[in-house]
Amino acid sequence: MSRELNILVLISGSGSNLQALIDASAKGLLGHARIHRVISSLADAYGLTRAANHQIPSQVHRLKEYYASIPKEDKEGRKAAREQFNTDLANIVVHGSKHGSVADYVRPDLVVCAGWMLILSPAFLNVVAEVNLPIINLHPALPGAFDGTHAIDRAWQAGQDGLITEGGVMIHKVIVEVDRGEPLLVKKLDLRKDETLEQYEERVHSTEHVAIVEGTKLALDEVKL
Repeated sequence: MSRELNILVLISGSGSNLQALIDASAKGLLGHARIHRVISSLADAYGLTRAANHQIPSQVHRLKEYYASIPKEDKEGRKAAREQFNTDLANIVVHGSKHGSVADYVRPDLVVCAGWMLILSPAFLNVVAEVNLPIINLHPALPGAFDGTHAIDRAWQAGQDGLITEGGVMIHKVIVEVDRGEPLLVKKLDLRKDETLEQYEERVHSTEHVAIVEGTKLALDEVKL
């Protein structure tokens, strides 16, 4: 039998996609894999409650704390602080502590960004790459369209303006270029002019809950034991 694979999930909000993964794991839909840890960028993210409800260890890693003593006018200082935030996050993910290796820490086999709202810089990605740890992201748009934030709103508006007829959701590998990594899974959604933004959002989120499970399974299938 293959050994159990460990998934670390990064979140920033309600954690509905985390819940989809938790439910899928409980049903055996992720094979020999479990969610062994959750990290949130916000202390009040409801996803932390979801993790606690299922006895999944979690912690908070907040950018706000790194900016606390740096004035907004100090752009270089804030840039350096953000790089430190990413470096520390990488060490937490890879080693279990931002201060270095922890002897009994179990490194994840896959990192899943399920609503993580911060850009992961090279300071994070380089550390992760050194140990060949795969990382995937959920993005509510089609490949090459509406990279970055507010993708749902922008896709809906483009549909209303008659510029496009399809939106969607993808699961992709994370690289330095934001939302430009190789897609593992793409699900298309038609854009309807008689649909409100809230209605489109609801369809997107329902699709995300399916895509995050299917995409995670595809990524797990690529993990080399």
